[in-house]
Amino acid sequence: MTGFRELAAEMDDTVFDTLSDAAAIEGRPVRGMFSAPWLAPQLGRLNTGIVEPQLVVRDADAAGVEKGAAVDVLGLGYEVVAIEPDGTGITALILRPM
Repeated sequence: MTGFRELAAEMDDTVFDTLSDAAAIEGRPVRGMFSAPWLAPQLGRLNTGIVEPQLVVRDADAAGVEKGAAVDVLGLGYEVVAIEPDGTGITALILRPM
């Protein structure tokens, strides 16, 4: 019988494989979901309220990342200004354009 954690990890695999953007943290390739205020991200009819760019990655991809780390996504360079794990295995890297 498969447990909840295994099912959640399998779901995360599918979501990241299907919806994520290619990125690099300090030159290390990762997959994550990039959001930026100028892209006007929305969920349904509600604005998400994102005020700074962010890259949402799995905790394993965020391990060892520190403030000031260089992130490249969609051909643009960013600097990590905050690291916000959500407790579910996902971490948001809050970014600032370089």
